[in-house]
Amino acid sequence: MTEMLQYDFMQRALIAALMVGIAAPAVGIYLVQRRQAIMGDGIGHIALTGVALGFLTSTNPVWMAVLVASVGAVGMELIRWYGKTRGDLALALLFYGGMAGGVMLINLAPNGSNANLVTYLFGSITTVSESDVTTIVCLSAFVLAVSVGLRRQLFAVCQDEEFARVTGLPVRALNLLLAVTAAVTVTVSMRVVGLLLVSALMVIPVAAAQQTTRGFAATLGLSVFFGVLVTLSGTTLSYEADVPPGASIVLLAIGLFVLVTVLAMPLARSRAKRAAEGTGEGTLEQEHASVGA
Repeated sequence: MTEMLQYDFMQRALIAALMVGIAAPAVGIYLVQRRQAIMGDGIGHIALTGVALGFLTSTNPVWMAVLVASVGAVGMELIRWYGKTRGDLALALLFYGGMAGGVMLINLAPNGSNANLVTYLFGSITTVSESDVTTIVCLSAFVLAVSVGLRRQLFAVCQDEEFARVTGLPVRALNLLLAVTAAVTVTVSMRVVGLLLVSALMVIPVAAAQQTTRGFAATLGLSVFFGVLVTLSGTTLSYEADVPPGASIVLLAIGLFVLVTVLAMPLARSRAKRAAEGTGEGTLEQEHASVGA
């Protein structure tokens, strides 16, 4: 461990992993609440076009990915509002078009290559530069400011849009802000875990935390803890064993979910028994609703 910290690239990688571990579950909890766990995967497809555009125009691929992914996320929200029966088809076209566009543009870029694309698809700890760290820290700060600072409003919208609208909350503006925040989170995470695997980091720590916690605040806090645990552990493992960081992080997250689920089984049976006896202890969603985030 001490030897690893002697290398500048590993110091940068661990800082990036820490920020990603905090930001991804902080946004993912809202996507899980809205039953949109797969949204991060779709944004990742779209962000790929942004990365390729960055290489094509000789600009920063991360910032270009932020722009393109944000536009795509807003488009996804508009489709959700107005798409109706054709919404799923439109989303599929958007997702696969983003992936195909990224592959095409990277091959047209004079300074791009398939090797460069792979580092964004699956993550690469050795390619995290000082400018990448600065970008990741700045974007993560924005993500946390939104996801924590507006947690009550965002929770209300994710829990029940109609009720939130009746209470006077700007539902559409909050939905768009959440979509853009999710897009920023995807682009923040792509240098560590990769665009194709980032959705797992946004969802699995939240799912693991839900096995043991009841209130929204507790679930959020434990989700972030799990996210930091698996990102730092996976990054360390990737260095020690010379394996891909993205795959290491996601596999550790899945292993953690399985472990927490097994350990929480007695607690789940106890809760089910008390519920059957009429103690009034509801589901996690009901508990969330009662605390109002």
